Amino acid sequence: MQIRAFQASDEAAVVALWQACELTRPWNDPHKDIARKLTVHPELFVVGIKDGELIASAMFGYEGHRGWVNYLAVSPAHQRKGHASTLMRWGEEALKARGCPKINLQIRSSNATVIAFYNSLGYQQDQVVSLGKRLIADI
Repeated sequence: MQIRAFQASDEAAVVALWQACELTRPWNDPHKDIARKLTVHPELFVVGIKDGELIASAMFGYEGHRGWVNYLAVSPAHQRKGHASTLMRWGEEALKARGCPKINLQIRSSNATVIAFYNSLGYQQDQVVSLGKRLIADI
């Protein structure tokens, strides 16, 4: 898999990928999420290409204190082949090169398979409670 920066022409394929991976939610417009990401470190929004097909994506970010990963997705037909691990290594290195000391991510507590994946990469559950507040309604 080749990793490259997201391009505007990738948008439909990326949204379809997120939908196939069940990452989209009714209260988050994926097109707005893409537009927002392109205003902040767009070079950290990457896709994975294999044989000319977009098969993966990840949004990485760093605000000076912690790094984040969002929308890590691999097409169901290409899962369990090391592509997600490859994307995470790419993101970790990109954030480390920016001086980022720690990366955080959020997973739905019911998603045991994905929790096990991140545990296998050395991620552990922090003793924190994740809170959120919607500032702009997408829908």
